[in-house]
Formats: sequence, structure tokens, C-alpha cells
Amino acid sequence: MPHSSDSSDSSSYSQSSSSSKQESSDDMRKVQRREKNRIAAQKSRQKQTQKADTLHMESQDLERQNAALRREIKQLSDELKHFSAMLTSHETHCSILHTQPPAPTEVLFTPLPFPQTHISAPCFQH
Repeated sequence: MPHSSDSSDSSSYSQSSSSSKQESSDDMRKVQRREKNRIAAQKSRQKQTQKADTLHMESQDLERQNAALRREIKQLSDELKHFSAMLTSHETHCSILHTQPPAPTEVLFTPLPFPQTHISAPCFQH
């Protein structure tokens, strides 16, 4: 019987050894998968951060443009008020606006007499 126990010990050692190798291999795969996942997550976070930075810069640029356009609108509104006031002031003193325009005549163009010389047809020699 000692022989049979030796053979069972040998077979259990063989199974234990192969099981240990498989667990070791599985552990290595888990470690590799975790490392890949960590790297992928890091890249994803970097990409997200870059996108947020880009959006922030675009937002700041649009705010600057908006402020510049608002300043231009204010300037143009002030200019409009100034010119409207000038026009109103001018209308009270304008002689052209207070005079009656001449009545339109039926004939807009009167022909001027001018001497016309008779031009004879050129004479060709045969």
C-alpha cells in the first residue's frame, strides 16, 4: 500500500503544480488587464481634461468677442443719437426744407436752336 499512496501523492502533486501554474497565469492576466485598464482610464481622463480646456478657451474667446461687439453697438448707438440730434437741430434752420419746390413743367427739355448745315452726299468719281 505504500506504493499506492506514493502514486496518489505524485498525482496530487502534479495536479497541484498544474493548478498553481494556471492560477499564476490567471493572476498575470488579471494584472495585465488591470494595467491596461489603468492606462486606458488615464488616457480617457487626459482627453476629457484637454476637451474641457479647449472649451474653456473657446468660451473665453467668445466672451471677449461678445464684449467687443457690445462696445461697438454702444459706440454706434451713441453716434446715431448724435447724428439724429444734429439732423433735428438742422431741420429747424434749413432753408431748403422751408421753401416750396418749383412746380414741375410739362416739357422737361426745350430744344435749343442751333444752325444746321446741309451735308451733301459725297461724290464718288467713276
